[in-house]
Amino acid sequence: MRRRRAEKLKPGTPDRAQAPKSAGSLGDGKRVLEIEARAVQALIDRLDESFTGAVDLLAQCKGKVVVCGMGKSGLIGQKIAATLASTGTPAFFLHPAEGVHGDLGMLARRDALIAISNSGETQEILQLLPYVERMGIPVVALTGRMNSTLAKNSDVTLDVSVAEEACPMGLAPTASTTAALAMGDALAVALLQKRGFKEEDFAQFHPGGTLGRRLLVKVKDLMHTGTDVPRVEESVNGTAAILEMSGKKLGMTTVVDRAGALLGVITDGDIRRSLQRGEEFQKMSAGQLASRSPKTIEPDALAAKAVEIMERHSITTLVVTEGDRRIAGIIHLHDLLKHGIV
Repeated sequence: MRRRRAEKLKPGTPDRAQAPKSAGSLGDGKRVLEIEARAVQALIDRLDESFTGAVDLLAQCKGKVVVCGMGKSGLIGQKIAATLASTGTPAFFLHPAEGVHGDLGMLARRDALIAISNSGETQEILQLLPYVERMGIPVVALTGRMNSTLAKNSDVTLDVSVAEEACPMGLAPTASTTAALAMGDALAVALLQKRGFKEEDFAQFHPGGTLGRRLLVKVKDLMHTGTDVPRVEESVNGTAAILEMSGKKLGMTTVVDRAGALLGVITDGDIRRSLQRGEEFQKMSAGQLASRSPKTIEPDALAAKAVEIMERHSITTLVVTEGDRRIAGIIHLHDLLKHGIV
């Protein structure tokens, strides 16, 4: 079979099984990205007071923002709705075809509608318009045709037209869906800013995964407390300090005055440096061995802040303090790693 196949090839024609991949693929990829980049860039130049009007309209919505679109526009709409919902604007996606077949009950008078249609003539979306008008639901349109039926029947219309699709046949929605997606992101972020949405708010909507842990978990949730905290008075000798370090297994010990206030810390590194200097650390006091400017953090600080401090100063532990240098606990890099903060 292989011989017969070879015989059918014309002289000088390479066997397709061994032919290199199309040299034009890289060029095709770059062309697509360039077209889509120009489509998004063009949105910036066209952005005007209509965008401000759309943001104000959505910000004033007392109910939910409902996003709808058919086909590829519907997929973009789902992403826009998800982005809005995760950044403080209650939102959901309504499939327009399902809407006209019973799901219109999902809409309420206090809602607002974002309708996405490149042509502005998508039949399923146009069928929704009489209903939303009777309900007094304002409409923000994302369309590529400003003279379309959708544009003419919307409260605010945002122009997401593109000069060309990246598809060489001009058939598959490519640049147009990218432009609609970018405009949706612009709306979501502008609304986020207008609502004064903060990191803490974002964390409430993302309690799972690394993001939630970084934005919700505090130092007090992970720190070692009570008898787990290595602690010696400044007057004890170096041997006692090492025994305390070994017993608590955190690679360090705090050093306190008679009132229990933090004076400094002794780490494994302090002991090594003392040996390198030829000192008899067993005869030295903990106060003499201690580093007097330890890095500290408050219990209510985010655990992610502890990571930042440790990375900046190349250390693995922080003393957690309250008030007048009162020791509340110790947080170790291993605790942060174990709980997925790093």
